[in-house]
Amino acid sequence: MEHKHRYDAQGRQLCCTQTEKIYNQAGAEDLIGEAPASSHGHDHSPDEDGHDHSPDEDGHDHSPDEDGHDHSTAGASQMQLFLPALISFVLLIAAIAMDNWIAQAWFKDWVRTSWYILAYLPVGVPVIRDALKSIAKGEIFSEFLLMSIATLGAFGIKEYPEAVAVMLFYAVGEVFQTLAVSRAKSNIKALLDQRPDEVTILENGKSKVIKAADAGIGAIVQLKPGEKLGLDGELLSEQGAFNTAALTGESKPDTKMEGDVVLAGMINMNTVSLIRVTTAYQDSKLSKILELVQNATAQKAPTELFIRKFAKIYTPIVVFLAIGICLLPYLFVGQYVFSEWLYRALVFLVISCPCALVISIPLGYFGGIGAASRNGILFKGSNFLDAMADIRHVVMDKTGTMTAGVFKVQEIKLQAGYDEARILKLVNKIESHSSHPVATAIREYAGEVDEAVSLDDVEEIAGHGLKAITDGKVLLVGNFKLLDKFNVAYDIDPNSIVYTTIAIALDGKFVGFMTIADRIKADAALTIQLLHKLGVKATMLSGDKTTVVAYVAKELGIDQAYGDLLPEDKVNKVKEIKAVNESVAFVGDGVNDAPVVALSDVGIAMGGLGSDATIETADVVIQDDKPSKIPMAIRIGKETKKVVYQNIGLAFIVKGIVLILGAGGLATMWEAVFADVGVSLIAILNAIRIQKMKF
Repeated sequence: MEHKHRYDAQGRQLCCTQTEKIYNQAGAEDLIGEAPASSHGHDHSPDEDGHDHSPDEDGHDHSPDEDGHDHSTAGASQMQLFLPALISFVLLIAAIAMDNWIAQAWFKDWVRTSWYILAYLPVGVPVIRDALKSIAKGEIFSEFLLMSIATLGAFGIKEYPEAVAVMLFYAVGEVFQTLAVSRAKSNIKALLDQRPDEVTILENGKSKVIKAADAGIGAIVQLKPGEKLGLDGELLSEQGAFNTAALTGESKPDTKMEGDVVLAGMINMNTVSLIRVTTAYQDSKLSKILELVQNATAQKAPTELFIRKFAKIYTPIVVFLAIGICLLPYLFVGQYVFSEWLYRALVFLVISCPCALVISIPLGYFGGIGAASRNGILFKGSNFLDAMADIRHVVMDKTGTMTAGVFKVQEIKLQAGYDEARILKLVNKIESHSSHPVATAIREYAGEVDEAVSLDDVEEIAGHGLKAITDGKVLLVGNFKLLDKFNVAYDIDPNSIVYTTIAIALDGKFVGFMTIADRIKADAALTIQLLHKLGVKATMLSGDKTTVVAYVAKELGIDQAYGDLLPEDKVNKVKEIKAVNESVAFVGDGVNDAPVVALSDVGIAMGGLGSDATIETADVVIQDDKPSKIPMAIRIGKETKKVVYQNIGLAFIVKGIVLILGAGGLATMWEAVFADVGVSLIAILNAIRIQKMKF
């Protein structure tokens, strides 16, 4: 089959590189997958060679690469990975010992040369083979070529120990890189393994084990204590306690009552529970979350894209510089010795290998994505880790973000002459057309909707409320701006009421109002404190009345708060904030506030368990509704970016120093090995730190 290069959405080549080799060895090919065409969408369509490489239903990608071979050696033991390097190391140490410490008369001439060649073969042949493959596929200037030229050149000038040592340490570095990437992969895979493949369903009173993907909507799942639910559903049992760690990062049991929604990935904590399936397997919340995590690594951070582009330009430049170091001195140096200048050029080549950058940078971002997912925060890509690190202003909605969104009716005040029971039935019926938490509060207070109540032409007016026709009369239920819009006069001052107020009008006359109170979330005040410690400003924008918004903002210590806002007003406020060159994150439900989410630098969705659309539209999803995860997401972004820049700085500084020394003849191959493999290992260990950090 003719080879075709693979490129990401930014045009960077993905194949024929050491990066691809490392990730194949680690069984983590999907972590260097191509970014989808859209910034938020996911594309599992067949690729250009006609094969569908999308992950299968158990969350794993078993597809071969473009050459028709499966290079994954994820199942190989560490001993198998280290074996070639171990053989080479033993032969090299023995040779050095016979050269310097326990001299042997027979160890010279062709015997000595052959011995060093044998020591070189286990680690050198794979790299030379990869270099030839890359050249055959059109990728000439690869890391493999740099190391091949450097070590074969060293053999040419009889620097046998150094030639073997360079390739040996390079091979050891590759193994450590493979293990590090494999660990990053396993951290993400741990989340993917949260989804069980089988479920027990009840048919005609008998239990039956089937594949979760085969369970249809309406099927009754029997979930025993300790078992994990495979599909979303409705709890039929009187009550049950569930561990929601797979979805929220929190292992604290969550008690569910009959009729409550239970989600795939939750673990039954006590008695046998019965659940009616309400969502197809592939559409469950957990399936969407898993897809999000799998695709997150395809969205590359600007830093990562720069390093890829840099390596593509940098590698051929250093090859030509090395040729110049070897040949140009002939024109300027009086006593030119070819072997001496060739040695300097070979040292230069070893030092210049960009392994530390092209492996450790993506590994750092994988660590950040993994650390966030363990804490119930899902990033749609490493680019959003970078963006979160730079956030200077968090703009947030009120209801459902800083407050629980669980409203309770406090009081009903009607004008004289109106029947409270009839008005309540009308309000309950019209609010049944809304998904707003206020509607839920009214339904809980008024009871089941009376279907005998007739409403026509029900219309939701954004930012105002609801309008309908009943018995030929116009019914208005919403805020007082709704009454103003329809020129309904009222004799009270809305600003004098602290609570959220639902105004009611019928046939052009003011009927009265209901007051509804929300509860501030337990960690809301801590969230604002943590944001301020990070130097981040907080602003609240809400469609709720100004007095309520001001009260909540004062309680929490929020810098600025604005109420009575329509969706377009929120957009204008965010534009004002961005006009002073502040990077903005908007926290909301990701659906109703879509214009503001699109305008902000990062859109953060609260309530990932409650809204399919949230997972689809947001850049970052906080799964457990806790606002304190907002500053945590910023800290994870900052720590990830710090580690990445530490690695970049370390690589450039060390390589720069040793490159200058090497060109001047002051550095040997041993220093070159440290500048390449040593720096790579240090950078990788630094990147792994993110996976162990506590946030």
